[in-house]
Amino acid sequence: MKNLFLSIGAAAVLASCGTMSSASASKVGKAQPALANTKWTLAENVKGKVPTLNIEGEKINGNGGCNNYFGTAKIDPSTGDFSAGQMGSTKMMCNNMSVEQNFMDMVGKANKYVVSGTTLELYKDNLLLLKFNKSE
Repeated sequence: MKNLFLSIGAAAVLASCGTMSSASASKVGKAQPALANTKWTLAENVKGKVPTLNIEGEKINGNGGCNNYFGTAKIDPSTGDFSAGQMGSTKMMCNNMSVEQNFMDMVGKANKYVVSGTTLELYKDNLLLLKFNKSE
């Protein structure tokens, strides 16, 4: 019985990770608006401070939910390619470090992006990793 619940739970998690609207799915790997000088806030409800993503040219920074982070980004609007690298952050300890760790892992894995109005989605190939709302 326990294995049944674990199997159902795992299937639900995997299905929710891969869920994306058909409009977004059809835009992955295609030309996108430029992201230079934009600011984004994670669209998910998380416990604690909401992670942010600020893009300034070829640099990114923001807050991962506890610590401030920074890094480089290669963004190609003609293909919708996105990659973050050389990531670093402050080293404070907070109550919910798992939110920050998951957020940072997903930013590092992203290789595509899609902008739809005031929404930014980061993908690993066709798998939706993170969804942001435009801020400021």
